[in-house]
Amino acid sequence: MVIVMTEESEWSIYNAAQNLPAVLNDPNKGKQSNFFVKTWGDGFVERSDLESSPFLPDITHAHFDNYLRKIGKRYRKHKKISHEKVEVRVKCKNDTEETLDTIPDIFLMTSFPLSDPRVFNKVFHCEFKQNERLLHEELTHYLDVVEVQIARQVSQKSGAFFHAMTSHDTIMEQMGTACQEVGNLRSKIKVVDTDLSQDPLKLLNLARTRRNQVSLLDKLKLMATVLQTQPTLQLLLSSSDYVGALELISSTQEVLARKLAGVTSLRHLPSQLKEMSRLIDKMLSSEFERYAAADLHRPLDSDDGLLEPERLISLVAGLLRQNHFNFLEAYKQEAVTAVQTVFKQLLIEQLADEDSEQCLTGSGEVTPNLESSHWLRVLFLASEALAKLMKRVKDVHDVIKQTAKMSTRLDDSKVDDMQEKFLTEDDLKRVELKLKELLVYICDYCHERLASLVDNQSDKNSITAVQIGELSMIVDKFGEVCEAICGQRSATMKAAFKIQAGNYVNKFHGARKNKLVLLLDDERWKAADVPLGFQLLVDKLSCGKVLDLIPVDNNNRRSMQRCLKVDGEEFVTVGVVLILVSLVSEYCICAQDLPLLANVVYRNLVELLRTFNSRSCQLVLGASALRTAGLNTITSTNLALTSRALQLVLWMIPHVRRHFQQISQDCNSSNLDAVERDIVHHIQQLESKVLSIMNKLLGDSLNEWEAKPPVPSKVFRNVSRHLNKLHEAVSCVLPKKQISEVYLVIHRNFKSRLREQLVKMNIQNNGGPQHGVVTSELTFYLETLRGLQVLQDSQLSDKAMEDIWIK
Repeated sequence: MVIVMTEESEWSIYNAAQNLPAVLNDPNKGKQSNFFVKTWGDGFVERSDLESSPFLPDITHAHFDNYLRKIGKRYRKHKKISHEKVEVRVKCKNDTEETLDTIPDIFLMTSFPLSDPRVFNKVFHCEFKQNERLLHEELTHYLDVVEVQIARQVSQKSGAFFHAMTSHDTIMEQMGTACQEVGNLRSKIKVVDTDLSQDPLKLLNLARTRRNQVSLLDKLKLMATVLQTQPTLQLLLSSSDYVGALELISSTQEVLARKLAGVTSLRHLPSQLKEMSRLIDKMLSSEFERYAAADLHRPLDSDDGLLEPERLISLVAGLLRQNHFNFLEAYKQEAVTAVQTVFKQLLIEQLADEDSEQCLTGSGEVTPNLESSHWLRVLFLASEALAKLMKRVKDVHDVIKQTAKMSTRLDDSKVDDMQEKFLTEDDLKRVELKLKELLVYICDYCHERLASLVDNQSDKNSITAVQIGELSMIVDKFGEVCEAICGQRSATMKAAFKIQAGNYVNKFHGARKNKLVLLLDDERWKAADVPLGFQLLVDKLSCGKVLDLIPVDNNNRRSMQRCLKVDGEEFVTVGVVLILVSLVSEYCICAQDLPLLANVVYRNLVELLRTFNSRSCQLVLGASALRTAGLNTITSTNLALTSRALQLVLWMIPHVRRHFQQISQDCNSSNLDAVERDIVHHIQQLESKVLSIMNKLLGDSLNEWEAKPPVPSKVFRNVSRHLNKLHEAVSCVLPKKQISEVYLVIHRNFKSRLREQLVKMNIQNNGGPQHGVVTSELTFYLETLRGLQVLQDSQLSDKAMEDIWIK
């Protein structure tokens, strides 16, 4: 009996026609007003027809015609055979079911325990017990049904059954042979296992055991080595091998973390090693500070070089190994303390001989009441001492830098192959930057200490040019030392020097300016003899050589000369101009000695020349010399001497400009150009003054002239006298070319004034008596000019005088 059971599958969300979350979250729909009034179902969401894909071909029934024709006949034949077999199977099944239904289920059980009372009572129930014959027939009927079914099954499977019966003996024989072969195989496998497998496996087991024992022995040796770490550390620290001790601690900690992890007996060792590392850090810091103090505070006179270089290398390597770069800050502070100590000790030693009490502060500053010579001595010794101290700092700097390079394995020639690289290139750059900052800071601090000493120099104590030169040498030398050490110059000390030198330059300029003004006020504007020293100064200036102050011996009359000779030209000048030449040379020497303040000296010199020009203009052209020097009048000689003096100044200006530009490019030449223009204008005013005087004298004379005998008249004699006096006044002062230019202008003005007078007197060029008088007067005038030899012959011919007649 076959029972067919059907199970219904449970409904899930995947069986739904619409996915509610997808509908609610559809971004293409937006907000829907009728969402909650729709009926749920297939039409809840509008359907949209999907267009066919352009990439898929259009498949029709014609594509399957060949397949259907080929397979159709086979399929119909297969279906017919299958249908016949199903009918036979159904018929047999119906017969079997109808026959088996008559047999109780108890007889069809897989186990039929007749000894069981319940089973026995079901088989032999009361009816059958009363009629044994009926029971026998019923059981016989059941047996016949079963035998019929068995016979039917046998008839259906008779071919296979008889085949099995015929091959039973063969199968039994084959099974016997197979059992024998299996027995032989098992015996051989046993022999192989005994002879070939057990001993190799035992060898493998022994090898593994040996490896485990060796590993255990290595662990024990490693533990023994680790236990010897602390004594080894003590030995390394006693020999100042801090790097080795730190490497030992690091390697031991790594071994404990990797290879001996979980060993109970060593559980406290990592913390002990960590504490030991901290102790070494403190030892390194304290030892380095003690070393820095001992190295920096030892006497500066000792030339032993670097103190204990091996110890320094060991300390620095240990600190770098721990990446403790702040030890450079500690060294910087110790170096600052050493500078203060050296500075204060030096001042105490130098001030011990002073009678007056000096007040020193904690940093070694002294009140500014030293004499200039003593102050320079202190400054020189302080610069020497600080230079030695910075040299020591530079030596330590070099050792630290070299050790850092060795720690990064950059200098393989000096590094042991067994040494570990514990600094990266970034760490090296960081250390080098800190070392550079250390040197620059120490040099700047030393500059500040010396600058404070320079700044504290009292203004009450004057300083000479020689002392300024010494101060400049000290500043330059110390700046060169610092530049050689740290690679750059500090501006602090140079600025302090500029202040002192500026004060000196201002006093220098003020004294010379006052001197020049006083000399100008006392100058009587007369020609002065020239000492030989001034001639030498001018010669050096004209040759472009370095100017030098040469003592002028004014008492030695043999060394005097009438004028200055400059480039083949003679300059007859006044005494104040000679003093001006000396002052200009002093300014040039001052700029040579103080190149840092060359620009200031240059401006002061420009101011001095401008003062000379403006003051001389006031005294001569403004006639102030009548009051200051007691002159009766300003003569043409005075004017000519002033003009010649200014010409000498004009000659000096290009040489002075070149001298200052060779010293400093900051000197602005436009300042001297302006002075040069002012002096040229002043010279032109002096010439105009001389011409105006002559024009007035000659004009006044011509106003009194009458064209009548005697000839030459008194007027033309006065004109001749004025021309001769002017020539006497300027011939020994001005050069011939300038005199010729002056007389040429006078001659032109005279002809113009004479032409006006002839027009006024109505005298014409007609050969009359008055014309003859004029011709005679002009002949006398021209003879006077020819005698002076100030004009060319072409300008003094009779033909050249025809322009006085108006046609």
